[in-house]
Amino acid sequence: MAATLITCHPVCQSLLLRLIKSHSKILSSCLSERPKYSGFSREVADKRHNVLITTSRNLSYNKFQNLQNSQEVLRDSTSQLKPTSPMSYSVKHKILKHKHPAASIPGINHLVSDDTTSPTPDSTLSCAFIHKKSSTDYFQRTHHNFSTTRLIVESSPLSFQPYLRLIRFDKPIGTWLLYWPCTWSIALAAQPGCMPDLKLLALFGAGAFFMRGAGCIINDMWDKDFDAKVARTKTRPLASGEITYFQALLFLSTQLTCALVILLQLNYYSIVLGVASMGLVVIYPLCKRFTYWPQIILGLTLNWGVLLAWATLQGSVELAGFILYCACTLYTVIYDTLYSHQDKYDDMLIGVKSTAIRLGDQTKPWMSAFTAVMAGGLIGSGMLCDMLWPYYVAVGITAGRLAQQIYCVDLDNADDCASAFRGNFYLGGVMFLGIVFANLLKAKEKEKVATSDDS
Repeated sequence: MAATLITCHPVCQSLLLRLIKSHSKILSSCLSERPKYSGFSREVADKRHNVLITTSRNLSYNKFQNLQNSQEVLRDSTSQLKPTSPMSYSVKHKILKHKHPAASIPGINHLVSDDTTSPTPDSTLSCAFIHKKSSTDYFQRTHHNFSTTRLIVESSPLSFQPYLRLIRFDKPIGTWLLYWPCTWSIALAAQPGCMPDLKLLALFGAGAFFMRGAGCIINDMWDKDFDAKVARTKTRPLASGEITYFQALLFLSTQLTCALVILLQLNYYSIVLGVASMGLVVIYPLCKRFTYWPQIILGLTLNWGVLLAWATLQGSVELAGFILYCACTLYTVIYDTLYSHQDKYDDMLIGVKSTAIRLGDQTKPWMSAFTAVMAGGLIGSGMLCDMLWPYYVAVGITAGRLAQQIYCVDLDNADDCASAFRGNFYLGGVMFLGIVFANLLKAKEKEKVATSDDS
């Protein structure tokens, strides 16, 4: 009844109409305040918004699925790491033989076995772990002490730094190991009572620098693909793509030109002998693909300067010089075998051969035998040259230090192997000083013999 009276009364009707109009204005103003979408309608904006939400959810779901299935993806991606003939796995070169830390992982025994059955999931994961482990260990140990040569490299223009690293300018130990045997030969072939020829020492020092650089470039040009797969060498300029083959070839030509200029300062016999060494320089990197004894070829190559120095002073290569050359070759085999133990796991995976892989746990007995033969060669060369006691003391110190180095080095510790390799710098200096002092004493001994004969 009350509602009927309100709606029928004129005053109430006017009030009701005004109330409806005010509410309609409020409603229309509220609707007009909706967000603006430039260029398209609200329906299109809502549709696009829904598409974005759906896409985001799908991506998140895919990531979640990938995370859940990561183990299966890893197994699929590493299924080809099963030992096959291209990887050069054999009974004598198994990972277990070298006591790799990953050998204790379940499934690793199946991985290195010679059967042809499909690998278990654990074995594939273990194989992937080996590759990851070797890389991780290397980058964890890339701490360097202060080095003048490294400071020079870092201070050089950025465009020139790759070329300095290509010739291993920041790692001069290789140049010293090439140079020291040359100094031994120069000092042994010197006249009794005389100091070594300083001009020859300087020429062979420069020659060692340039030929070592040329050898590094040739080695990297051959091994570019291999270096990219090894943790220790993957940052080399050619392997990392910092410089091209053509740029490396141009730089190689400058190194060989400088070495040739130095070689032309020697006699004709030495020039012919020096040119003949280029065959060894070129084929050495290839030997790692075909033989487990590439260190022998490396020794024959690095110590060619012994023959050159002897021929320069004596006119030809005599027996004492040849024995010294053989002893220095064994010396190179010893220190480079210890050095190559750094990369043995990577080398096994990519199929590169070395004495470290060939000898395995028998490395120390073999290197001890090589040390004994090397010491015998140095003694024989000294006897032929009538060397006195300082020479034999130096030979004893060198042989003793090598024996101690072989006994104490941890062949499964890359840092230890590298430290043993660098320690040979001091042994080269000890031998050189021993030869020089022995040669100076030879003159005094001859004077004593002459005076005793006169009396």
